[in-house]
Amino acid sequence: MNALITTQKLTKRFNGLTAVNRVDFGVHEGQTSGIIGPNGSGKTTLFNLLSGYFPPSDGAITFQGRDITRIPPHDRVKLGVGRTFQLVSVFTSLTAWENLVLTNVRFQRAEIAPPRFFFRTAQRAEILDDCAHALDWVGLTDKASANVAELSYGDKRMLEIAVVLSLKPRLLLLDEPLAGLSDHEIAQVVALIQRIKTERTVVIIEHKISKIVDLVERLVVMNEGRLICEGAPEDVLRDPQVRECYWGKEDQVAANL
Repeated sequence: MNALITTQKLTKRFNGLTAVNRVDFGVHEGQTSGIIGPNGSGKTTLFNLLSGYFPPSDGAITFQGRDITRIPPHDRVKLGVGRTFQLVSVFTSLTAWENLVLTNVRFQRAEIAPPRFFFRTAQRAEILDDCAHALDWVGLTDKASANVAELSYGDKRMLEIAVVLSLKPRLLLLDEPLAGLSDHEIAQVVALIQRIKTERTVVIIEHKISKIVDLVERLVVMNEGRLICEGAPEDVLRDPQVRECYWGKEDQVAANL
């Protein structure tokens, strides 16, 4: 398999605090990977670096063989890097359908001159088809005209994922997609990710380890800004260093799984 995205000695410092420390990370095309680790271990900071929200202090990022280290977030989206956030990021004052259409107009047809930005592009069949397909994929077709403020948190999470999927990313970064959801909603999102992974390269940050073990082929563990272990999930979760840094005590493992 070819590497879709890689980092070389990627580092991010905040006023003397090193949040990500010389990380060499890579994801192969078609692979589904999970990233776990204690709070403050640098997981979300790594996502922010990969997606361009933070500039690195040192190191480099390569996507599809191209150096994207200094490319801004909106250009990375157009290259095929999509992400979600720990807290759902959607426009609550708009409908679900408007969230999708406006995002697609912004990123897929950004070359259109501003006076024609909406009126010529929002009506194009390709954009509308992409939006409709994404809503159907996450099961929100019947809520397309609903105001987002009236949706449940689980539906908002599904909408956020739909917005990213409508842009057809080659790499999908999901930052704690199960956070704040009920058991029923978790099951729905897990089932959705199972479908997504057949068509997309996916990286998931998640604290609910038991929910992603069967989703991922590879598990990566971060601690204090470094990658300390990676490999098949069953091997990683048996690693003594992982147990010590992540769960603290051996008898806490079962409670977290």
